[in-house]
Amino acid sequence: MRILLVGAGGVGTAITRIAARRSFFDHMVVADYDRSRAEAAVSAAGAAGGARGRFSAAQIDAGDEAAVAALLAEHRCDVLLNATDPRFVMPLFRAALGAGAHYLDMAMSLSRPHPERPYEECGVKLGDAQFERAADWEKSGRLALVGMGVEPGLSDVFSRYAADELFDEIDEIGIRDGANLTVDGYDFAPSFNIWTTIEECLNPPVVYEGGRGWFTTPPFSEPEVFDFPEGIGPVECVNVEHEEVLLVPRWVDARRVTFKYGLGEEFIQTLKTLHLLGLDRTDPVRVTAEDGTGVDVSPRDVVAACLPDPATLGERMRGKTCAGTWIKGAKDGRPREVYLYHVVDNQWSMAEYGSQAVVWQTAVNPVVALELMANGAWSGAGVLGPEALPPRPFLDLLTEYGSPWGMREQ
Repeated sequence: MRILLVGAGGVGTAITRIAARRSFFDHMVVADYDRSRAEAAVSAAGAAGGARGRFSAAQIDAGDEAAVAALLAEHRCDVLLNATDPRFVMPLFRAALGAGAHYLDMAMSLSRPHPERPYEECGVKLGDAQFERAADWEKSGRLALVGMGVEPGLSDVFSRYAADELFDEIDEIGIRDGANLTVDGYDFAPSFNIWTTIEECLNPPVVYEGGRGWFTTPPFSEPEVFDFPEGIGPVECVNVEHEEVLLVPRWVDARRVTFKYGLGEEFIQTLKTLHLLGLDRTDPVRVTAEDGTGVDVSPRDVVAACLPDPATLGERMRGKTCAGTWIKGAKDGRPREVYLYHVVDNQWSMAEYGSQAVVWQTAVNPVVALELMANGAWSGAGVLGPEALPPRPFLDLLTEYGSPWGMREQ
């Protein structure tokens, strides 16, 4: 297998460090708009003991479909792994299809709220633009594996596993994400890409119910306290827009599907303030200096530039992060409720891989998926979510990577 990795930020760099320890691929081209970042990620792979000519760096504009397709052809890549933010999903998705390569991402094409009833009805849903091209991917015989990070990704694998092996019928599948991470020296320092965090947290959350389909609620709705395992403890979680709610019902029979994120009151208030001031906007505004010169800039990009890069915070972070799937239903005629989860301790991920917990937890899952594609355990054609593929090979290989998952009866 020959891989084109587009995006050499925190997650992209963690991908190279994890992949460097595995032998399933022949070569990985690491490409970024900033070539120095791509070169740094290749160096990180070398430091992990896995370079040996298997990694190379390239410069690419992720929004330039023709250039991406040409890079795939130049390096004879079988698959494009997208580690950029969601703005670049569609050009990379189309470039891979045009070049005859498989495709894998960790976040799906962007949504747009309903123009009149944003907090009741869906407008354009996450992933709609990708599923519209499903027939083209099926015809090509290539696989576009979408939403294959940790959430979405591993959480979807958990959903499929629960349906296959743990339940006869499912009332609700609820993705529940929480952490007790702190960052020394910062009052406000997101542990993941702030551009993406603003996008998913301020958009209308989507809920799925059988017989009703997908609908929306106001941001931060339906708060609940969820008790997370391995010492994290109770965290208040709220509805957030996320891909699992759009993916799981396509392949798993459940009466209700939700996603709730443990944000904390301070984080929620900060996001609300950004929205109130218009600083969550992505459309450029004109900023004029005293000398009359001006520049067009996206307010959200300014916010991102003012905050620390999450990938650089690992040495200052303390605590654990937990991604998981809570399932309620019945087995053998009796009620059952379980929480399937994956916890990463920041101290462990920094010591073992030099990557902070949140980006490492995101990065390990697409590498596992690529290995399953390489060895034939996962295959298919079309636009598929993780729940369309057998879960047991994935969960077994994740454990082999040294990062086991857990199950708690509720």
